[in-house]
Amino acid sequence: MGERRLSSQRDVSILDSDLMFENKPVPVIANRNEPMIKLAGLEVGPFEEGKEYEIRFWIAQELEKTGVVRFREEDILDIIKLHKIHWKERVQPTNKVSPLSEDFYPRLRRYIKNLKKTSQNNSEKLKEYEKSMGISQDIVNNRVKKIVSLASSPSLTNSALQVLTPEERALYQCLHGIIKEWREKIL
Repeated sequence: MGERRLSSQRDVSILDSDLMFENKPVPVIANRNEPMIKLAGLEVGPFEEGKEYEIRFWIAQELEKTGVVRFREEDILDIIKLHKIHWKERVQPTNKVSPLSEDFYPRLRRYIKNLKKTSQNNSEKLKEYEKSMGISQDIVNNRVKKIVSLASSPSLTNSALQVLTPEERALYQCLHGIIKEWREKIL
């Protein structure tokens, strides 16, 4: 019963993270002039070609599909950025987690999902997908090992937890509680 409760708590934190990400304002650049647009009861725009705007991610995604806006290059997760994150994580000591953006995992899930979809009929994209999956799994595995180590530490400063993403903090709290309870029962 306790295992199902913990699994449910982690799933909720991931769903919460995704929902927060979907509604987070993100910068976009208008590809063309466009009058005000009504989407699901919301009004966005008008847009002027070349100008930068901040709109909710889910709206930006829909407008990108129609060519109205594009995401800024620096905000798009790609294999090069994954390599940099992977390298930074690997050079950190085993008890130190490198900082990631709060929305790293929602961006990663969307990047991987999009690669998987586009790789079905494209061998280059398939190679990128497989490489990205391997790098992503290595990043996650390295971070999980470090989080387990942090969670088993009897005392930890808040600054050590601040570099964790929301999903990682939820995992840390679950593990820390389990380990603390186990220690109390053992001793």
